[in-house]
Amino acid sequence: MKKTLVMCAGLCIVLAFSSCKSKESAYRQAYDKAKAQENDITAQSSDYEDTPVVTPFVDQPVADNSGTSNAEVENVSVRNENVNVVNGSGLKSYSVVVGSFSIRANAEGLVSRLRAQGYDAQLAFNSSINMYRVVASTFSDKASAVRSRTSLRNTYPDAWLLYYNY
Repeated sequence: MKKTLVMCAGLCIVLAFSSCKSKESAYRQAYDKAKAQENDITAQSSDYEDTPVVTPFVDQPVADNSGTSNAEVENVSVRNENVNVVNGSGLKSYSVVVGSFSIRANAEGLVSRLRAQGYDAQLAFNSSINMYRVVASTFSDKASAVRSRTSLRNTYPDAWLLYYNY
């Protein structure tokens, strides 16, 4: 009885190990199938160009409206702020602001760049909101300020008008 029991146990162990044995051919078939799918995807994607489509940037300056009509001048919005001139000769009624900074060093950098380009740039500080305003040009009439703002928008698209009531 013991011999039969040992024989059955040995036979079960041999069958268990032989059935768990992996076959290299099964792995090879799975690898070949995956490689074929990868080649199909590569072949399909080669029908398309990999180069991106680039739309060229056309730098068209904003038209210089030297003959700006009164209606156009009146429709331009103007901000009224109480500012103090920090660096410059002084502001007139209408000023063209090209930059606003919370850090003075950044504002002074833009002022020096504008001065190098030939503008009479000034630095003003709005203490109520702690912002430094970089003024590129200042005028006593609104029409001149609007023309200047329009030409400055080629370089500084966010330029706006400041009304300074001194």
